[in-house]
Amino acid sequence: MEEKNLTVEEIKGKSIRGVVVLTGRTFILQIFALVAQLLLFAYLGQYEFGVFVIVSSVVNFLTYFSDIGLAAALIQKKEQPSQTDLRTTFAVQQGIILILLSVLFLFSGKIISHYFLSKEGLWLIYALGTSLFLSSLKSIPSVLLERKLEFVKLVFPQILETVIYNIALVVLAMKGFGITSFTIAVILRSLVGLVVIYWMQPWKIGLSFSFKSLKELFKFGIPYQINTLLATFKDDGMTIVLGSILGPAGVGILTFAQKIARFPLTFFMDTVTKVTFPAFSRLQDKGKDLERSVTRSIFFICLLVFPSLVGIIVLMPWIVELVPKYSKWSTALIPLIFVSINFAFAAGTTSLTNLLNAIGKIKITFYLMIMWTVLTWALVPYLTIKFGVNGASIGYSLVGLSSVVAIYVTKKYVNFSILDSMIKPLIASLIMFLSLVFIKRFLSVSFYSLGILTLTGVITYAVSIVSMIGVSLIDDAKKSFNTIFKK
Repeated sequence: MEEKNLTVEEIKGKSIRGVVVLTGRTFILQIFALVAQLLLFAYLGQYEFGVFVIVSSVVNFLTYFSDIGLAAALIQKKEQPSQTDLRTTFAVQQGIILILLSVLFLFSGKIISHYFLSKEGLWLIYALGTSLFLSSLKSIPSVLLERKLEFVKLVFPQILETVIYNIALVVLAMKGFGITSFTIAVILRSLVGLVVIYWMQPWKIGLSFSFKSLKELFKFGIPYQINTLLATFKDDGMTIVLGSILGPAGVGILTFAQKIARFPLTFFMDTVTKVTFPAFSRLQDKGKDLERSVTRSIFFICLLVFPSLVGIIVLMPWIVELVPKYSKWSTALIPLIFVSINFAFAAGTTSLTNLLNAIGKIKITFYLMIMWTVLTWALVPYLTIKFGVNGASIGYSLVGLSSVVAIYVTKKYVNFSILDSMIKPLIASLIMFLSLVFIKRFLSVSFYSLGILTLTGVITYAVSIVSMIGVSLIDDAKKSFNTIFKK
């Protein structure tokens, strides 16, 4: 199938449509996932969440060895990938996956004994390993959809995966299946996603091997995957270590804080970054267009993420107090504050590393990842040993502060506006925070008071941001709305 050469206007139109449509269509889905997650926090304990996170981190650590960056190289490539490129990538991926699964299953017993996990933990390892194999089969259809900027089609399998996974997980957890709930839900999710994506983007599976194709793809793929591996080493590798220090229950408490604080990023940032990498890649030779696109994408993320994090920090202590089944998570409230700081910086800088990769500055991203990895491994384990879960969250917030370096470096290559993209949403969010803290002093703890605080926060933030941005914010919303229905 021939790949259409897109003009700048078509790229911008498809990108805006991708962001708005994906955000709009997945908003209800994310609400669904949020409700499911909140139910899980009620019916599963710290130990169950800790086991799932530790085992998932072990498997995720292996996952990032699975394609050596070849899928990203296919997306970033200026020319249309040949069938040889696609089948060579697929063949290499499958070979690596089989090796990784052999390693995982061979050492599964040692993993169980090291973390003192039950037999249910062993079956979870097998399920996640099987899921890794099934996911690898989806890589080429996903690449083809991303290159065509067909994000609506790309998100449809993810929607079904999320629905099936969360329904199965919640029902099984409520029936008392514990850790086995994750095991069954993971397998169901993988099977559904595999079938649907091949229906949305048919691709005849085939194996090939070309040194020429591999060499060309490696120029971008290897540095990209090294960066991804560093990110995995920094995040999942650290979780594996924290599991040894804190135990499953401690990891479960930290996981609660991270999952709650990450909801805004899941709602607003993930969709945008999914769109911006291929879009920025297509705009890499269009300087001014790229600058405006970067500024707008970061602004959109910060506009929604910053006030959401403020709301979580202010409201969560009352929610834990008002919902009896959440009382076990009261120890996660302090970590929640520091983890939120880290995610606030992630909201502003994730698009920047995406941008550097898209314009071919993969070495710069590599150096940034080295910095974040070194800081994470230098600060988080030490502070965890000294202060437990609170120390781990403080370490993550300190690592987040170093993201100012990424902003400084990226500005040298693409002159995006820091004031318009980050500072204005930050100021409006701080005004919202001070208003809520002040009003909270005069209210009693009740669901009615929660409603008052929520409404106050929304109004305060809306007035603050509109006063700084002006009517252009409303105009942008209208343009995005019109783009959805453009044929």
